[in-house]
Amino acid sequence: MLSRRSFVGQAAGLGLALAGGRSLFAAVQGSAADATMTIYMSPTCGCCAKWVDHVKAAGFKTVVHEETGMDTVKESLGVPHDMRSCHTAQVDKYLIEGHVPAEDIRKLLAEKPKAAGLAAPGMPASSPGMAVPGEPHEPYDVLLFQRDGTSEVFAHR
Repeated sequence: MLSRRSFVGQAAGLGLALAGGRSLFAAVQGSAADATMTIYMSPTCGCCAKWVDHVKAAGFKTVVHEETGMDTVKESLGVPHDMRSCHTAQVDKYLIEGHVPAEDIRKLLAEKPKAAGLAAPGMPASSPGMAVPGEPHEPYDVLLFQRDGTSEVFAHR
């Protein structure tokens, strides 16, 4: 039988352990929860709106700017031509071009590589916002790119 003092001590220890677990979980999730993503998209783009829903569901705070001149936006932000897709986002110091999965954005923010950003060029059919339920998965690459347009595979999906 536990004494009252032992019970209170164990309960307090359990409470601290649980609070520490929540803090660790919050720290892991913090890169998405703390980062506000600014998204530029055409007001008529349905797949862009689906991608916005995807990143919101993953915990990102978003500010959406509907733009009719996306080429001008991409040019002013410095998105290399070969990386371009339908929408562009900025989060932390990085550009996100196209239908990049939120999981890859979180990884980018956690690892903080020297790069301009991530891109899923060409609107891959199986990417978030483009995928059609019931359709077979079509593999695609998410690229880590530099401002000069050079890139390397960041993730294969």
